[in-house]
Amino acid sequence: MEKWFVRNVKADLDYLSEKLGINKFICKLIVNRDIKDYKLMDSFINPSLDKLHNPMLMQDMDLAVGIIIDSINNQEKIRISGDYDQDGNSSILTLYNGLKKFDANVDYVIPHRIKDGYGINERIIREAKEDNIDLIITCDNGITAFDAIELAKELGIKIIVTDHHDLAYIEGENGKEYKLPSADAVLNPKREDCDYPFKKLCGAGVAFKLIQALYTKMNIDIEESYELLEFVAMGTVCDVVDLVDENRIIVKEGLERINNTNNIGLKALIEATGLGGKTIGTYSLGFVIGPCINASGRLDSAEIAVELFLTDNEDLAKEYANRLYSLNEERKMMTEKGLDSVVAKIENTELKKDNVLVVYEPSIHESIAGIIAGRVKDMYYKPTIVLTQSKDEDKIKGSGRSIEEYNMFEEITNFKDLLWSFGGHPMAAGLSLQVDKLEEFRTGLNTQTSLTEEDLMPKFYMDMELPLDYISFPLVESLELLEPFGKGNPRPLFGAKGLRVKRAFVLGKNQNVLKLIFITDKGKAMDGIFFGNIEEFDERISKKFGSHELDKIYNGTANNVELDIIYVPNINEYMGSRKLQVYIQNYR
Repeated sequence: MEKWFVRNVKADLDYLSEKLGINKFICKLIVNRDIKDYKLMDSFINPSLDKLHNPMLMQDMDLAVGIIIDSINNQEKIRISGDYDQDGNSSILTLYNGLKKFDANVDYVIPHRIKDGYGINERIIREAKEDNIDLIITCDNGITAFDAIELAKELGIKIIVTDHHDLAYIEGENGKEYKLPSADAVLNPKREDCDYPFKKLCGAGVAFKLIQALYTKMNIDIEESYELLEFVAMGTVCDVVDLVDENRIIVKEGLERINNTNNIGLKALIEATGLGGKTIGTYSLGFVIGPCINASGRLDSAEIAVELFLTDNEDLAKEYANRLYSLNEERKMMTEKGLDSVVAKIENTELKKDNVLVVYEPSIHESIAGIIAGRVKDMYYKPTIVLTQSKDEDKIKGSGRSIEEYNMFEEITNFKDLLWSFGGHPMAAGLSLQVDKLEEFRTGLNTQTSLTEEDLMPKFYMDMELPLDYISFPLVESLELLEPFGKGNPRPLFGAKGLRVKRAFVLGKNQNVLKLIFITDKGKAMDGIFFGNIEEFDERISKKFGSHELDKIYNGTANNVELDIIYVPNINEYMGSRKLQVYIQNYR
């Protein structure tokens, strides 16, 4: 069961479209993304670097910049402590390259996913002391690393936290009381006392603002900071933050630089992934390049991915790039095997009845628990936590992925006393606990949840109803104004009712593409392409119209099949010809 909705955000479209110089169709689509303030709309339509926010507005920015300048001037040893995922990779590269501009004595360290877990830890701190490190700068982590940062201060190491994750809190008499680590400076736009106007930067975005502020204070042309945007854009897309406001500017400008990059490592990775000669967009970053970078931290050392982008040796770059590609292919196979195991456990046990799925499958490699949790969440439309065996025999660890109706961070926080470690945000979390606490944790999440039957119903939101007869080349081309698409700015979806199906074909090397020929109200034919489950499609058509009608659409004979669809309009360009078509996102 699923529900379809038409977005209907109210705004004065006549006024806005006239003032912005855009048609009401495009104006409505922007308003549907809850962007209806004139200045925000202008920034959305015309995302330019001069509209980036002043980095000095971020709380503690002046402190952080002052500390770094002193360290550079005194030739102190600086160590960047990053994370093993793509945003961590981008954050390290942003800080490292930015600091090297001043010939800073800087290196970096990345925790090992299996041996260390997430974030800065005691080992990293003690090794820094042994190496005579004067200043540690965290990136994409650190906001909840209270013990590790306290240790750094005890050992006389200065520490700056740059992070974007949610703050830890305790429930006090007056509500939530947020906690900050005892660092010398804490940069996080989500701080309660931070007036920075945009709260949705990724880790690389926060690192970039620090470098921008540093360049300004050190009288370096701010234009030179823009060289870092190809890294920041990768982090922004791959960390799935909202592509609005400052993030939209970063990604749009960053993509231009990525498509004209001089970075030897990035060029090598583009070739290794089969993207050579193609335009790199958000899909390429999020689903091709990003997973390869993440694969190094999952199955090997995350340092491979960092060194790939730092090397100036073409042969070494090719070696690193091919290694990342191979690791990702291995990761894909492991994911499919693990997914099958988890789904089998859900289907064959009482877990299927739960509203919050908590699945322990010890055979899964812990680095892919989050990926599998995301896949399971999509299949069942339920918040999902997938756990596996940790290196400690009595502990299990894993990751969770949520649905919009369930704040996973807050819900799990209610059971933090059962956990060894925990962190995350509303849509995702990482955690560990003793295996003997598993059932109590699972039961607690399910008995105390406020999720309703309607909450657990998949929801599909379209921007407006748009009969296929209204689709034209200029209309489809006008949608380019809204790119790049991603979280917070999804690709526009439209709905059409009562479409007659003239014929159906199954296409593709793997027979996994369904092509439907629709007849519009005005008698025009238009192709609809569906990349979903064809077997399920056949079952649903047979159940609603009868198997004989299903046979008719595949044979191309007169039939009674009519469909409502949610779709994306598209222009199919092939061998010099252009043809309108639609990509079917859902049907009923």
